[in-house]
Amino acid sequence: MGKRRGGGPALAGLSKRQKRHLRDFGEQHPVRDAVSGREVTQICELPENSDQSSSESDAENEPERVSEYHKLLALLKTVPGAEEEEEEEDEDESEEGDESEAETNSEGPQEVGGTDEEDDESDVLGQEEVTAKDAIKQAVGQEQADETDNSGDPKHGAIEEFTDVKHESEFSLETNFMEEESGDYSAAERESSSSREVSEDPYRAHMNKELEEKEIENISACSKTTSQLKWPTLGQLVFSSITQKLKTFKPDKELDLKQLHLHKPLDSTWPKVNCQLLSMLNKPSDSLFTLLQRELFCIMNLYKDLFYPERTALGNGEEIRQTYCLHALNHVLKANAQVLSSNAKRRDQKPGADSDDFRDQGLTRPKVLIVVPFRESALRVVQIFISLLESGNKKQIDVSNKKRFKGEFGSDPDEKPPNLKRPEDYEAVFAGNIDDHFRIVIGAEGEKKRDFDFLSSIEILIIDQADIYLMQNWEHILHLMNHLNLLPLNSHGVDFSRVRMLNLNNWSKYYRQTLLFSALQDPQINSIFNKHCFNYRGQVAVRNVPMTGSINHVVVQLPHVFRRLESDSLISIIDARFQFFIDKVLPEYRDAVMSHTLIYVPSYFDYVRLRNYFKKEELNFTYTCEYTKKSSISRARQFFLKGERQFLLFTERFHFYKRYTIRGIRNLIFYELPTYSHFYSEICNMMKANNGEEATWTCTVLYSKYDVQKLAAVVGIERAAQMLQSDKSVHLFVTGENE
Repeated sequence: MGKRRGGGPALAGLSKRQKRHLRDFGEQHPVRDAVSGREVTQICELPENSDQSSSESDAENEPERVSEYHKLLALLKTVPGAEEEEEEEDEDESEEGDESEAETNSEGPQEVGGTDEEDDESDVLGQEEVTAKDAIKQAVGQEQADETDNSGDPKHGAIEEFTDVKHESEFSLETNFMEEESGDYSAAERESSSSREVSEDPYRAHMNKELEEKEIENISACSKTTSQLKWPTLGQLVFSSITQKLKTFKPDKELDLKQLHLHKPLDSTWPKVNCQLLSMLNKPSDSLFTLLQRELFCIMNLYKDLFYPERTALGNGEEIRQTYCLHALNHVLKANAQVLSSNAKRRDQKPGADSDDFRDQGLTRPKVLIVVPFRESALRVVQIFISLLESGNKKQIDVSNKKRFKGEFGSDPDEKPPNLKRPEDYEAVFAGNIDDHFRIVIGAEGEKKRDFDFLSSIEILIIDQADIYLMQNWEHILHLMNHLNLLPLNSHGVDFSRVRMLNLNNWSKYYRQTLLFSALQDPQINSIFNKHCFNYRGQVAVRNVPMTGSINHVVVQLPHVFRRLESDSLISIIDARFQFFIDKVLPEYRDAVMSHTLIYVPSYFDYVRLRNYFKKEELNFTYTCEYTKKSSISRARQFFLKGERQFLLFTERFHFYKRYTIRGIRNLIFYELPTYSHFYSEICNMMKANNGEEATWTCTVLYSKYDVQKLAAVVGIERAAQMLQSDKSVHLFVTGENE
C-alpha cells in the first residue's frame, strides 16, 4: 500500500563496491547485514568526492546520505520544472541502464513481473555512479514499483513499517477517505478514531478472541451442539457451535449504520451503491438493505460461517454479491486501520518499551479470498469494490491496470451472441465474459513453482456460485480447501513481533470465516461446509426443504418409474448403479420397439464407462458430451432423430453448457438424478417436440438412499420420504399441475 523497507535495495546508500557486488552476486554485501540489535551512532564528515571513499566509509556515511536524499526530494517537489529535467536525464541514461540490465540478467533466471515502465526504472541497478538526482529518481521509481504490491514477495525483501512517515496517509486505505485531508494522523487521533465503540465492533471481538487448548480440541473433535432457528426471509436455519449453551440471535428489524460498524467510507457509499439495486428490484429507496441482504449481513457481520443454497442468477444473485463485497471490504479496511494505528503508536513509543501489544498481522498479507467461476463474475466484484471506495461523485482512488483488467475480463462489444433461444436462467448465468481459464495457480505436488503460502493467513473465504464448480472441476475446490491456512514454507520477511499468536500457533483455520453460496444443496458442497469449516464462532446453514419438486413442471403426460437400487456405502454406489443398470434396466430397452432412448448421465466418468460397455456389446448407439466437436454433435442429433441410432448417451455437463433441444426422444432413462432439479423437467419436456403418441413414452429414474436431497428437489419432500421407506419401484403419473 505504500513505500516499505524491503520493497527493494536501498540504492541511494550503496557504494560502488556494494552495487558491483549486488550486480555480480545478486545480493547485498554482508557489510550491510545487521550485526546486533543495538543502535550505534557515529559522527563523521562526508567526503567531497564520494567516489574516492572506501566501502567502509560509505557504510558509515549511509545515514547522512539518506538525510540529504530527503532534502533533495523536498527540493524537487518545490522547484518548478524539476520533473522535466528528470525526464530528460532518464532518456539520456536509458542506454547505459539497458546494458547493465543485460549483465544482471545473465547471472541467472530472474523473476519477471510488473509493467515495462517498472522494468526501465529498475535499470539503474547497473549504473557505476550514483549522483544526488539519480538517488531521487531511484526513490521515486521504487515508490511506483511498490504500488504493484510486490512487497509481499520474499525476493523483494522483508516487510516492515512505512519509511515515508510524513506521507504515510497517502498510502492508507483508511485515511484516503477521511473528510479532512490533512495528511498523517498522530497516535492520539488514530487511537480516538479506532477505539470508538471497540468493545462492540464485531471485527475486534472476533480477531482479538484468544482461544484455549480445550476449545481447539472441541472444534477438532467436531463436538458441536446444534439448534434450529427460523428467520422471516432466510427461513429454516441450522446453527451449530462448540459452546454448550447456544446464544440464539435474531435479525434486527431496523438497521442503523452505527450498529453495523461500517468503516469509512462504506458508511456513506453503501447507501448510494445499493440504492441502484433497490431501484432495479422496485424496493424502497430509503432502506439500506433488502430483506435478504439484511439477514445475510447480520450473519456475516457476526463472523459466523454461512451456507446459503438458494442463490439464483435470475433472482437474488446481485443482492448476495453486493452484500459479501461490503463485508469483505469492511474487514480489509478495519484490518488496515488497525495496522496503521499500531504503526503510529510504535513511533510514539519510548525506546525499550514492550512491543508485544502490536500483534495485528498474519504470516502473509492476503486476508480475503473470493472464488468465482467466470471472468464476468470477477469483473463485477471489482466494480462493486471500486464503487464502494469512491466517495461521492469525485473519484479518490487509483486502480492499477484498470484498463487492462477491463479488457481481459470484460466482454467484447463487437462479439454478438448466437441467435439461439435459451432458457432465462441460462442467459443469466452465461452473461458477459464466461471464460473460466483463469486461476491462482497453487501447483501440484512435485512442481518447482508450487506456492500456497499466500493462503496461510486467509481470514475470510467466499465461494460464490459453488454449484457451477460441479460443472467445471470440483477437484480444484478440494485442492484449494486442502491448502488453506497452512503454515508457510518461507518467512517472506515477516516481522514476527507483529504476527498474531493465532497465526503462530497454526490456529488460523479456527478463526477463518467461510461464506458459501450455491443454487442447490449437494453432498459435495455440504462436505466442504461440514469438513473444512472450523470457525469457533459457529456455522449457520439454510436448510429449507422443497415441498414441491420440479416434476410438477413437466407438461407432457408420461409415466415416471423410479427404481431404487441398494448399496452398502456411498463408495460402492457407483459400481452398484452400473451393475443394476446393465442387469435390470438395459435388457428392457434392447428391443427395437424401445428405440429413440436417451440416457441422461450426470457424471462424466459414468458416461465413459457406459460408452465403453456399449462399444463392447456392439449396441446401436451414439453419444455426445461436453468435449464432443460441433460437427459430431450435429451428426449424433440427426442419427438419433431419424432412428438410425437406438440409444443416445447424453452428459449433464453438455446440457449445462449447451442447452440444446434434443428431438426424437420417446424413452428417457435418468442413470442418476440430475444435479439441477429443473433439468429433470426440461429433459422431459423435450418430448413435446415429437409427433408420436404420448402413450408410448416412458421415463425411468434410478435412485438410492444417498440421493435424498436430489430426490426431494425432483418429487418434493413428502414423496421423497415415502419413496425412501419403500423397497419397491414407485410409479408416478404427473400431469403438470403447476403449468
